[in-house]
Amino acid sequence: MSDTGQPAPDLMGELLADLRAETASLEALLAPLSPGQWELATPAEGWTVRDQVAHLAWFDDAARTAVTDPAAFRASPEVSALGPGSVDELAFRSRGMPAGELHAWFRAARARSLDAFAGLGARDRIPWYGPDMSAASFVTARLMETWAHGEDVAAALGVTREPTLRLRHVATLGVRARPYGFAVRGLPLPAEPVRVELAPPGGGEPWTAGPEGAADTVRGPMLDFCLLVTQRVHLADTALVVTGPAARAWAEIAQAFAGPPGKGRPPRSGPGAQGQAQGDAGCRATPAR
Repeated sequence: MSDTGQPAPDLMGELLADLRAETASLEALLAPLSPGQWELATPAEGWTVRDQVAHLAWFDDAARTAVTDPAAFRASPEVSALGPGSVDELAFRSRGMPAGELHAWFRAARARSLDAFAGLGARDRIPWYGPDMSAASFVTARLMETWAHGEDVAAALGVTREPTLRLRHVATLGVRARPYGFAVRGLPLPAEPVRVELAPPGGGEPWTAGPEGAADTVRGPMLDFCLLVTQRVHLADTALVVTGPAARAWAEIAQAFAGPPGKGRPPRSGPGAQGQAQGDAGCRATPAR
């Protein structure tokens, strides 16, 4: 299983089907919630379940505008003003909205965005909060966001969701966003290539990206890599084996999402926790989930 960088014959159909499936997975968590459960704290500092869902709904509506009216999207004030505190502010705007109304907004916004995505070709260009994206990457980003925020909701509810092969899309986006993670921090992209080799959920052929034989590598469970690039876990709390300085520099700042750098999550084993050092061979972090 590899990321060749070439669109599959029906890539958009595959992505849309998987986005619908990921939406259904989140809906399975949201449908039975009591009003009080919408106010539960999630692992994202200061964010409740309702904030996670409001964030998805707001950006689903923005995504639809970006697809159907790119000029209006580019003219929206958030495009030029999206800073470190803006994402919080946008999510918190809906805190006075009744839970049922918020849930209905999310379902409607997601349906509207899916309808807009259905007419796209994989290589169509879509404006967003950073560089323009291909339609394939754009839809993948909505899937990534749905999964990542769904993980936060699941954690708030004390639920562990079974990972699926849909994570291959998140892994693809995480790899392709490597240059962006450096650029958004004003850092130079290391010249050395990085090879990524991930074990998919349920076993099977490894998912790979990057040149075979590269000295810098990231290896381990696909789930852990996806949690890392969505900043849902600290590197020290994964089973990823990171070899070489270029791979390590990336693993410490990786983000699969557009916009300003995220704060990430602190290590679970303490403020100064580090993965087990292996000299020049890199770092193997201890799994702690």
